[in-house]
Amino acid sequence: MQKQALLYTGKAKSVYETDHPDYLILHFRNDASAFNGEKMESLDRKGMVNNRFNAYIMQKLADAGIETHFEKQLSDDEVLVKRLKMIPVEAVVRNYAAGGLMKRLGLSEGLPLLPPTYELFYKDDALGDPMLSESTAIALGYATADELAQMQSLTLKVNEVLSKLFDEADLMLVDFKLEFGLFQGRVVLGDEFSPDGCRLWDKQTKKKLDKDRFRQGLGDVVEGYEEVARRIGVPL
Repeated sequence: MQKQALLYTGKAKSVYETDHPDYLILHFRNDASAFNGEKMESLDRKGMVNNRFNAYIMQKLADAGIETHFEKQLSDDEVLVKRLKMIPVEAVVRNYAAGGLMKRLGLSEGLPLLPPTYELFYKDDALGDPMLSESTAIALGYATADELAQMQSLTLKVNEVLSKLFDEADLMLVDFKLEFGLFQGRVVLGDEFSPDGCRLWDKQTKKKLDKDRFRQGLGDVVEGYEEVARRIGVPL
């Protein structure tokens, strides 16, 4: 598969065309971003760690019968993926209170949520990714009722699979976000899964080992990611 023109540059990844219309190449850069791009920094090894972490998780999800856009890892910082028609709705699962939910409802950080909460957000950086109801998403044509139902089922399955994986490594999967798209009419996971897009805490100490280390200026961001990777068996 030949890498061709740059298609899109995001906050931490670049997307390239290939010589096949159904596939793209993602380049995981070393860039770290928070608060819709207000805080930016380049962190050594971050692209490589996230790429390898994501490839490992995508294989775990595939083993559990969850279809994703992941095809294969190409290099330390590049991956081949299916080209999806993205659904502009982000799914968020929360197993414990943190971040936006904690602030919105005045909850204590780490409060267990049983069952886990499931929320939808409209993907629009200019609007700050506002919260979205299912009926609004359908009314505005962002997704159909069936697509939203499949997104929810897949997201909760991901939560089940990965909560167990991280729990066995003495880690808490606090929350995470996922995006989906359509590939040949099927709803497919179209997002990476790395510490950039989820919250992961040490089960005993509650040490944060995710992007909050960057958001909150805690330092050792990539080192935190690498600790999680080592615990779950990601080859670095």
